[in-house]
Amino acid sequence: MLSPFSVNDKQLILSRFPLAQVNRSLQAWDSADEYLLNHCQAQQLIAPNSRVVIFNDAFGALTTHFCQFEHDDSADNNKIDVYCVNDSYVSCQGIAHNIKQNQLTNENLTQLYCLDELPKNIDLILFKIPKNKALLIEQLIKIKNTVSEKTVFIAADRAKDIHSSTLKLFEKYLGTTTTSLAVKKARLVFCQLDQPQSFTSPFPTVWTLPNTALKRDFTISNHANVYSREKLDIGARYFIENLPEVAKNSKVIDLGCGNGVIGLTILASQPTASIQFVDESQMAISSAKCNVETNLPELRSQCQFHLNDCLTEVESNSVDLILCNPPFHQQAATTDHIAWQMFKDSHRVLKKGGELRIIGNRQLAYHIKLKRIFGNETLIASNNKFVTQSAIK
Repeated sequence: MLSPFSVNDKQLILSRFPLAQVNRSLQAWDSADEYLLNHCQAQQLIAPNSRVVIFNDAFGALTTHFCQFEHDDSADNNKIDVYCVNDSYVSCQGIAHNIKQNQLTNENLTQLYCLDELPKNIDLILFKIPKNKALLIEQLIKIKNTVSEKTVFIAADRAKDIHSSTLKLFEKYLGTTTTSLAVKKARLVFCQLDQPQSFTSPFPTVWTLPNTALKRDFTISNHANVYSREKLDIGARYFIENLPEVAKNSKVIDLGCGNGVIGLTILASQPTASIQFVDESQMAISSAKCNVETNLPELRSQCQFHLNDCLTEVESNSVDLILCNPPFHQQAATTDHIAWQMFKDSHRVLKKGGELRIIGNRQLAYHIKLKRIFGNETLIASNNKFVTQSAIK
């Protein structure tokens, strides 16, 4: 959906990303974005030649506001250095698309992933509060250990999602914390960066996964924004119990790989396989790479690790097997468009006779989508919570 976003006399047209999603009713900005920018304007927080860092800007509503129009020569002496920090490849692609769509220049913009170092001498931090508590903690610790007390810090989210426990985390890691009144169901959080203590991040976490194929344990490392940070989740455990037998020299994709335990399990049981680990999260790809290098270093050369929007950049008719646990949400929105894209991309990428095997919650009815795209679907296993299904190209 194209969303007209007007704030502070600047009107932009913003698109959610990816563009091909089925659900086009969701807009690419929210009232928290609007509240943040209006507050910055009212308080005159944006000075010429200042350095602004924006965290977790899903589709660029905040970032694009600080990019100049391509032909606005009058702004040359007032440019602001903008750094946009995300864990999401899709968000980074969406921001780049919206900059181009609005004929903006990105000369003053640096896109960073969460594991990259933050710049020094930050004047202002605009922080969209992530839904993942672990990622919130990781980012607050990184901010605390980087910035000075002179940095202005403002966070924003829907008012109903800012709980007292959330505010305690800001207080603990950054310093004195207050909140604004709610406007259009959004609220701002202000922190004075006066916490004298520095912190050591508890991430990545490390836990043990028994491996029956090798009759030894795997050591699994998880960055903050990767699901199942302390043990194997019940969905992945059920999926592992119902993985297919893989032929020698098969080409396999672990799609939405997370920490890579599914691909790692396949590699342990069939060491001649080639595995592509694909995810849109930088922290997931970093975790998966670490887990292969830690547990099966001798097979590292058979593995590739890709940040990607589903399988957008993968060659058609090129793999034998795709394994996937599709997400059913994007940021705060519950949506099935990611599953649709994963299934369509899988059909294109699989060789004839190749298999897509998935796991999902029973109520998601993925069998309907699989039959529509592949023309077939087989129930492999089910329990009271999950179903494992297969479709053949």
